[in-house]
Formats: sequence, structure tokens, C-alpha cells
Amino acid sequence: MSKVNQKSYKSGFIFLTTLFFLWGFITVLVDSLVPRLKDVFEMSYAKTVLVQFAFFMAFFVFSVPAGFLLSKIGYKKGIVLGLLIMAAGCLLFYPAAEFRIFGIFLAGYFLLAGGITVLQVAANPYVALLGNEDGASSRLNLSQAFNSLGTTIAPIIGALFLLSDSIKTSQEINLLTEVEKSDYFIAEAATVQTPFLMISFFIVILALIFSFINLPKVMQENPKGGYLSLLKNKLMLMGVGGIFVYVGAEVAIGSFLVNYFVEMNLPAIVSENQLMMNIANTIASTFNKSFSNSDPKSLVGIFVVFYWGGAMIGRFVGAYLTRIFAPAKVLSIFATMAIIMILISINSSGLLSMWAILAVGLFNSIMFPTIFTLSLEGLGDLKAQASGLLCMAIVGGAIIPFAFGNLIDNFGFKTAFLLTIGCYGYILFYGWFKGRRVSFYESN
Repeated sequence: MSKVNQKSYKSGFIFLTTLFFLWGFITVLVDSLVPRLKDVFEMSYAKTVLVQFAFFMAFFVFSVPAGFLLSKIGYKKGIVLGLLIMAAGCLLFYPAAEFRIFGIFLAGYFLLAGGITVLQVAANPYVALLGNEDGASSRLNLSQAFNSLGTTIAPIIGALFLLSDSIKTSQEINLLTEVEKSDYFIAEAATVQTPFLMISFFIVILALIFSFINLPKVMQENPKGGYLSLLKNKLMLMGVGGIFVYVGAEVAIGSFLVNYFVEMNLPAIVSENQLMMNIANTIASTFNKSFSNSDPKSLVGIFVVFYWGGAMIGRFVGAYLTRIFAPAKVLSIFATMAIIMILISINSSGLLSMWAILAVGLFNSIMFPTIFTLSLEGLGDLKAQASGLLCMAIVGGAIIPFAFGNLIDNFGFKTAFLLTIGCYGYILFYGWFKGRRVSFYESN
């Protein structure tokens, strides 16, 4: 690779990594406003489930068309298009809050997730292509680490600057006069509208910046073969399955951690442990809160930050590990460790069980970027369309948690976790199988 190409690829990687951070930050910043929206719309928990469903279904709906479109217009234009779709989604929140129509908000959230999908389909393979294929997993792990950094910082910013203590309960709202109730909802709508207008404006500026950035061209437009040839590629389809079970397992565990902790009576155990209370209050002090008289779910819920924060730390470490070791081997080891942590958790109790299941987040870290890049190896100009199929598999985040919840209802947590062990078992097999194929070709 020439020095000119190296410089161009390095600049492109820096710009793309910045984008990973920003879209992670914006996505979770929007999520932090959902409690405010729940108040404005007086949303039931059933409607809250629809919000999550809309988010994951966007990946299913938009991914394949995005991959096809990128093969026509290229990665750079795809990134700009994704940002503009995100901005349009945010703009829809303004009339949704103004007229208090939940359907408009749901459409806006779906559109926002659609924009994120286009970005995922474009940016993930683009990072993989910006350099030698051997270093693709390392580069994508590093970019995804900055994405996780954005998602870690955003809730703090959202809690400190976007949310206030003025949210009223339904009972308090019912005690207001019609005039007071109207004034209250107008004020709440304005609280939602201003941040979303600012976010939308910022995303448009970001799209303009990317439209003028000189990024290296790494794909020929209109590649031959398309989806028909990809559907015949066994290793790529195995990768699609890997993304499906990984996202499903990660979301399933993360969604039910608080319930799992409560069932194990961990709030009482934590409240009696001075070290654990110090950890909880140190984290809570960021939000000017304490846990002296808090709800038990809130007390154990604060520790969920270690599950998601572990993904950020693990990706920074994984960027190094996948550079010096075979990515498929690192993936197999991390999947094995995730299985071991789940087995420890379901066969123990108390704080050991708690920290074991939280540690799964650390070993989740490298799975998405590593599976993604391993699946794209050797696909050449079909990587954009393959990326569409891989991103479509993110719908596993809607399907597997639903199955996990049903298993909890009927058989309890210990049995339900066997489903996630099966998911990580598949990832372990994929890493082993992929690594064996690579070793075979290298030796011949």
C-alpha cells in the first residue's frame, strides 16, 4: 500500500471512528428522553414494548434495501443518507410532542432507527475495508469501542442536562384542573421538542461535513453476483446466524438483569455490604443521587452499568487482541468465557452470581465487530450487500429476548439462561469453524 493510500485510509478511519462515537452518543441520548416521552403520551408498558419492537424491526426492514442501495451509490453517500434519515426521524418528534400522538412518535423512532441501520450497513464494512483485511477485526473493534464510549457518556449527559425533576405521576396529573393540565402538557412538549430539534440540527451539520470530506473509494459500484451469490456462501450465512444469536443473547440478558437480581434477593444482600453500597453511591453521585432510601430495583439496577460498560472496555482490549491473535480464535475464547460466566451464575447465589452474569458483558464486547468482519472476508465488492444481510440479523434483539421472557415465565431464570448458553455455543462453534477454514487455506 502506498504512503498516499495509507494517509488517506488513516484519515478515513479517524472520520469514521468519530462517526461511530457520535451516532452511539446520539442514539442513547434519544433513549434517555423516553421517560419524558412516556409522560407526555401517558404511555403504558405495552406501548413501551412497541418502542423497542419498532427499533429492532427497522434493522430487519431497512438492512437489505440499504445494502442494495450502497452497491449503487457507494459508502460515502450511504453514510450521508443515513444521517439525513436520522435527522428526519428526530424532526418527527416535534409534531408528535406538539399534538401528543403516539403513532407519530413511533414513526419517528422507526425512521431514526432506519437511519442508524443505513449507517451500520455502510460504516461497518467501510472500516473493515480501510486497510489490510488481516487487521479488519482490530479496526472495527476499535471503532465500536468508541461507539460504546458514546453510549456510556450519553446517559450521564441526558440525566444531568435533559431530564428534570418536574415529571408528574398519573395521579398527580389527574388532580390538576383542565387549564393546569393543558399548561403542564405544553411545557412537557417543549421539553421534548427543544432537544430533538437540536439533535436533528446537529445531525444535518454532521451530514454536510461528511458530504465534503474526501474519503477513499474502496468499492466498485454495481458489483456482480449480488444477493444470490451471497445466499450460496455458507460462511457468510453462518455469520448472519452469529449476529442474530449474539444480539439476541446480549439484549435478553441486559433486559432482565434487574429482575434476575431481585429474584435472588440481591437488594438485601447489597444493602448489607458496605463495599457494594459504596460502589452504588459512587455511581449514583454522578446524578446527585444516593441509595439511602431507594427502591430495591434501583439499587441493583445501578450495577447494570458494569454489564454495558464492560462492552466498551472489552472492545478497546479486543482491538489489540484481534491484531496480535487470530480473530476467530479470540472470538471462540470470549464465547467460551461467556458460557462459563453464565454457568457460574446459575449454579451459585449472592454476589458471586451477580458479578458472574455482569462479566458476560465484558466477553460480549468483541463479538459483533469480530463476527461482522469474519463474515465479510473474501467477499470483495459484495461487502455492502453482505453487510445488509448481517445488519438484518440484528432483529435477533427482538426475537430472542421474547423467547427468553417466555422461558422465565414458565420455567424460571435458571432454565431460561440455557437459551443464552445455546447462543454463545453457536458463536463458539462459528469461531472454531471459521478458524479451522482459515488454517486450512493458509497451509495449502
